Amino acid sequence: MHLRIDHSSPVPLHRQVELLLREMIEDPVYKQGKLLPKEVDLAKRLGISRNTIRQATNKLVNENLLIRKKGVGTKVSVKNVTTHLNSWFSFSQEMHDQGMKLINYNIEARWVAASAEVALHLEMKEGKEVLMLERLRGRTNGPFVRFISFFHPRIGLTGKEDFSQHLYEILETQYSTVPSISKEEIKAILADKELAGLLNTEIGAPILFRKRVVSDPGNRPFEYNVGYYRADRFTYAIDIKRENGQ
Repeated sequence: MHLRIDHSSPVPLHRQVELLLREMIEDPVYKQGKLLPKEVDLAKRLGISRNTIRQATNKLVNENLLIRKKGVGTKVSVKNVTTHLNSWFSFSQEMHDQGMKLINYNIEARWVAASAEVALHLEMKEGKEVLMLERLRGRTNGPFVRFISFFHPRIGLTGKEDFSQHLYEILETQYSTVPSISKEEIKAILADKELAGLLNTEIGAPILFRKRVVSDPGNRPFEYNVGYYRADRFTYAIDIKRENGQ
């Protein structure tokens, strides 16, 4: 990208720098995480003061378009992924509707003994084998969520299904299991070493932790799912409708 401003223009220098930075924000190279030029280097190349650069940069930081980290540099802010509580049926479909390409970084299915927690949520005996499905998902700039699901054995899943496809479509079309009810719990936690490594974040970084129990129309639970979302890249939106007379 050719960096240049017009010193003879009536447009203020800080405004010209702002427009230049906005162009850089749209550059795929910087969108993928490359650091923007340092303030001192940019000031020299444009022949202006660092204060002018900082004034323009601060404006874009305040707009959440840029992120400045001390000792690291300035880079383009990653747009948060937003999902709505009432759109739990298909996470991948919701991302598609928002124009976001979802990438499966890892998919692994295996049989494990049901822990006390899993058995409680699936209303079954502890120690009985259940299918556990782990999925690490994200965008081109890296993973932002880890899902772990446990399925009641009565469904009939084998673990050999193509879990890169829509999960609930597999359950409906192949196993006549219809998801109807979702009960959820959401809280904030801190990333431990394992989670930080998987989600490419720092140990102690904020994580949105969600528990979900999905049941069929007969209110029989068939999936217990936990999700770990990077809080700096994910927003959980809830739509609440007031009932009549309330």
